[in-house]
Amino acid sequence: MTSPRSDSKVKAKALIKGLAMLGVLALAVYLVRYAGLSEALDTKWIDEHVSSRGMTGVILYVGIAAFFSAIGFPRQLICFMGGYAYGFAFGALLGTIGTGLGCACAFIYARLVARSFIQNKFGARIQKVDNFLSRSPFNMALTIRFFPLGSNVITNLLAGVTGIPAIPFILGSTIGYLPQNIVFALFGSGVNVSSTTQMAMAVILFIVSTLLGFKLYKKYRNQAEAMVE
Repeated sequence: MTSPRSDSKVKAKALIKGLAMLGVLALAVYLVRYAGLSEALDTKWIDEHVSSRGMTGVILYVGIAAFFSAIGFPRQLICFMGGYAYGFAFGALLGTIGTGLGCACAFIYARLVARSFIQNKFGARIQKVDNFLSRSPFNMALTIRFFPLGSNVITNLLAGVTGIPAIPFILGSTIGYLPQNIVFALFGSGVNVSSTTQMAMAVILFIVSTLLGFKLYKKYRNQAEAMVE
């Protein structure tokens, strides 16, 4: 049984990690908006090849999001750039589609191509993931995305070599990505929309979504421990 002190440390770590990333992105927004460093941060490339090219740009962005999230690039940064390119609502939607596809790619790669390598490398961790996800793959995947623990790409790879079905895991993950994707897309849209209120809303939404995710994670984890006992 996990102690309350351990739970508090996990919750604090998730909040600190996310708020630190928001702080870095806030600095990026400031540099682009007020210090004239848009070229150094590659916003010019986004303007020319993504946001100004209609459906071609949309397809390109989703493809880039899928590829980079599949190989472990932080989805928060992907959705930040989506918010910059398309505004927070459409940017969050496209970012979620892209990161959902990235989840699917990593999961399928692990299941069909790299099963032996991953089993040899991660060993006992695979069984822990299997135990957590197998009771209800959709709900459990949704929960761990609401309250992200560890590495997104490693979770996808480990899930791929378990016996859980692909569709519930990928669908639960994609929907679970949405709350924090909205937060970071909202932050990214602040590059083009000068609104301190918008930035504050993003921070508040992040805290709320993380605490909600922790509550769900703790609930399902306790249920799983009770069943084992």
